[in-house]
Amino acid sequence: MSYLNAYNTAELVHAAGGTGIAVQVDHLDPAQVQALVARIDKEQGRLDILVNDIWGGEYLAEWNTPVWEHSLESGMRMLRLAIDTHIITSHYALSLLIRRPNGLVVEVTDGTAAYNETNYRLSLFYDLAKHSVIRMAKSLAHELTPHGCTAVAVTPGWMRSEIMLEVYGVKEENWRDALAKEPHFAISETPRFIGRGIAALAGDPEAARWRGQSVSSGELAKVYGVYDLDGSQPDAWRYIAEVQDAGKPADAAGYR
Repeated sequence: MSYLNAYNTAELVHAAGGTGIAVQVDHLDPAQVQALVARIDKEQGRLDILVNDIWGGEYLAEWNTPVWEHSLESGMRMLRLAIDTHIITSHYALSLLIRRPNGLVVEVTDGTAAYNETNYRLSLFYDLAKHSVIRMAKSLAHELTPHGCTAVAVTPGWMRSEIMLEVYGVKEENWRDALAKEPHFAISETPRFIGRGIAALAGDPEAARWRGQSVSSGELAKVYGVYDLDGSQPDAWRYIAEVQDAGKPADAAGYR
């Protein structure tokens, strides 16, 4: 049973054979989040998995802009969306999750711990937001361990989300047309790829081996043998470090 914030996502869950329940919730409003968790408790009596993927700051980041030039309002809003929403949700949801052992929290971020540690991520605000989510997973893992539950930070690669497809003026069916504008988009993946990796992680009876770690969709795919819709296993963060950041010509061969 999935409680979701997007109606079209709930429809996709239904189409895949599951049951999706769309709920409109402002995760910056503690009362709304508390009410959501109370509803889950009343209707299901349990919470096995929390995927904390709340964001919404895509249009707030000013790329490669120092803090004294970046909009303070946008930057602080970005931090609230990335950090406050996750903490508020965990505050109310985890008391339900820890009722049963083997509960899993997945903190979704952008970039692995190893990559973010050595690279500047767009702006001070964006950098701090994405670092914080990784640290949050580590802290939550520590607090959840006595209850037999765990937390993991997971990052997708260069994802072909609705926003990214719109930016490049393409659809999923013709996404390769975007390579004329951005050749490195060849390493991109669909949102289903990280979803399949997280589903496999959730179904792993030994998921606790990932406790507090930072992992990418590509790494999960290799461990669990899952594939993107086209049958590939894009390893975006290895590609970004070894090809894109290294200034080499775009070539995803051997990376998907």
